[in-house]
Amino acid sequence: MLHIGLTGGIGAGKSTVAAALIECGAHLIDADQISRDVLEPGTAGLAAVIEEFGPGILSADSSLDRPALARTVFGDDEALRRLNAVVHPLVRAETKARLADLPASAVVIHDVPLIVENELAPEYHLVLVVGASAATRTARLQRDRGMSVEQIRARMTAQADDAARARVADVWIDNDGARERAVAEVAALWRERIAPYAGNIAAQRGAERPERPELAAPPDPPRTWAVQAEAVLDRLRRAGGDLVRSADHIGSTAVPGLAAKDVLDLQIGVTDLAAADQLAGAFARAGFPRLDGHWYDSPKDGLAGPGTAWDKRFHANADPGRAVNLHVRVAGGPGWRYALLCRDWLRADDDARSRYQRLKQELAATTASTQEYAAAKEPWFDQTWPQIRAWAERTGWAPPPF
Repeated sequence: MLHIGLTGGIGAGKSTVAAALIECGAHLIDADQISRDVLEPGTAGLAAVIEEFGPGILSADSSLDRPALARTVFGDDEALRRLNAVVHPLVRAETKARLADLPASAVVIHDVPLIVENELAPEYHLVLVVGASAATRTARLQRDRGMSVEQIRARMTAQADDAARARVADVWIDNDGARERAVAEVAALWRERIAPYAGNIAAQRGAERPERPELAAPPDPPRTWAVQAEAVLDRLRRAGGDLVRSADHIGSTAVPGLAAKDVLDLQIGVTDLAAADQLAGAFARAGFPRLDGHWYDSPKDGLAGPGTAWDKRFHANADPGRAVNLHVRVAGGPGWRYALLCRDWLRADDDARSRYQRLKQELAATTASTQEYAAAKEPWFDQTWPQIRAWAERTGWAPPPF
């Protein structure tokens, strides 16, 4: 099952995008609607809210007076916390019940206005943000809801701004213009990314990647490689729970200023490889199926005893729009240490970084496949290992605690 979080500021037009996704075949879970449903007359939820805030939040017909409740909690963090403590568990339980009725292959759209504000992005395979200018949103809210400028400004101020939304957006859907343009953008997204992603998760396979190596320019802020990596690591931490001892961004995209393929290399540290095997199912459901085969790292002198196997587990992202290599290694083990040490050395040594970049550019231009490209780089790491080791000894380098 593919879970997509859909969010956007008030008046941005999430309903337009949600309707377009449903037309493509998605199933909608509307958090606002569920929060209304669990507070209907006669429900345990409404009884709990009355007990918390008193009968003044009821209308004459004994239903919830939502404007009155909004006035009670607006601007009062403690009151809002109390309300959320009642409503959020009920919404989660109802959401879980509705998901249980859907097919395992479903694409589920979670319409959640406060994904950014409540830091919910790690719960979804993708986060779609619907955006529009403040002027467009204001005009829509005045026209469609009869809201005053003051009311609109207060609601916008209470929500995350576009910079915060852009930071978590796997996809930004521009809904500033004609509805037809946004609908066409959604259709293309479904065809090119969402449907293949769902198919890959169902089949437990990684997404297809270009055969030839190609170095990419680092993405502009706010969705830098570092930001994207941390977002994926947050999802992996959530999926793996206590079995995840450490989670780090490694490889070329973790070194600012270094040319790189647009592939995030990530490292999960575990207690042992039995724990890595336990994580396989959880990571597959999170969108990172394990690849078959015997995966291991090239040993380096001094990091482990002679003949020590540097075995690991290897996963790839099922998302065709975001390539990820996921290395699951024993935390504190030699392969785990080397990945962090090499990254930190390249970050610190300008000359080494320049030499490595020249090599990468040369090999990207002369090798025919990513596999050939990776194999051609390996001797460079063996040659530079004495320099890396000397740097670590000179600086007192140590890996982060786990």
